[in-house]
Amino acid sequence: MSRKRRVFEIDMPDEDAVESVEGFPVGKGGRRGPMAAAISETAESSRSRAELEARIRAENDALAQEHVRLKKAGLITDLVPLDQVITEKLIRDRADGPDEELSELVASIRDIGLSNPIRVEPRDDGRYELIQGWRRLSAYRKLLEETGDTEKWGRIPAGIAAKGEQLEGLYRRMVDENLVRKDISFAEMAQLALGYASDPDTQENDPDKAVSLLFRSAGYQKRSYIRAFIKLITAIGDDLRFASDIPRALGLALVARLDEVQGLAAAVRAELEGWENRSAQDELEVLRRFAAGAAARKKGDGEQSATTTPTGRAKTTFQVQRPQGMAKCTASNGRLEIRLQRDFSAIERRRLEAAVQAMLEQLD
Repeated sequence: MSRKRRVFEIDMPDEDAVESVEGFPVGKGGRRGPMAAAISETAESSRSRAELEARIRAENDALAQEHVRLKKAGLITDLVPLDQVITEKLIRDRADGPDEELSELVASIRDIGLSNPIRVEPRDDGRYELIQGWRRLSAYRKLLEETGDTEKWGRIPAGIAAKGEQLEGLYRRMVDENLVRKDISFAEMAQLALGYASDPDTQENDPDKAVSLLFRSAGYQKRSYIRAFIKLITAIGDDLRFASDIPRALGLALVARLDEVQGLAAAVRAELEGWENRSAQDELEVLRRFAAGAAARKKGDGEQSATTTPTGRAKTTFQVQRPQGMAKCTASNGRLEIRLQRDFSAIERRRLEAAVQAMLEQLD
């Protein structure tokens, strides 16, 4: 007796209703089974994660390229510790001595902050070499010294330049920045050219040629003035404390006098040697007296002036107690100065004249 086969009817879904997820069909009635749904969600999550990672990598690559571009352009700014900034690579244009304007810069930074960051270059030892901003760095160091506040003044905003720029380019940047300043003197520019020529890492050791190299943007006449001041600084610069205060006309007249009179440089140095308490005005008065011969010839006297150069210097200083306060007196060759908190212009002219006349007569 043959056994009958049982036939089961299977309802097959339409072909359009069949969805396949990674080779697994959907469940009956068009619904996914648990395994198919889990695999589908995992696959979608993996695709989303891969797309997200790809976008992040692309953004990071773009940011890295932008960072490199900004760094090469010197546009990356950071807060750099003051003790990590070194000033060895460039010979500065500012001589040692008092800087009266530094106090103004210190006050400005204290009140409103630093508006223009300094510029530094990374070193192999992890520190930074100063390229631009000597006075700004000095002002920050002064503020740190005065306040002891390392949190506020222990670090300075600095533009991080690309490493490896040629030394000539660094000097040119420093020069061009200083040329914008209205107060930079011919003596300072001469000192910079001398410093560049004496730098063993530069290719030019002639100061006159260094002027042409560094001050290309300056006019011919200005470069000639700088070369004249190079002669002055070379002759007596080590004995000058206020070289930056020398006016152009005085410097040129003194250089002309140095060329005319043998041994004049030694005489100027002897006049200034050991004069510890002299002011900028005192020093300029000495230079004017030594330059007087050259000035007289320029006026068309025909022959060189026979005026001799006095050799005295202001050694005598004393104080006199007065009702208005302490009168400070300074006596020098050809000059007697009295400083007192009193308006002498308010004194009747004849009375003032008589008093001065009586004083001078007593000195004879």
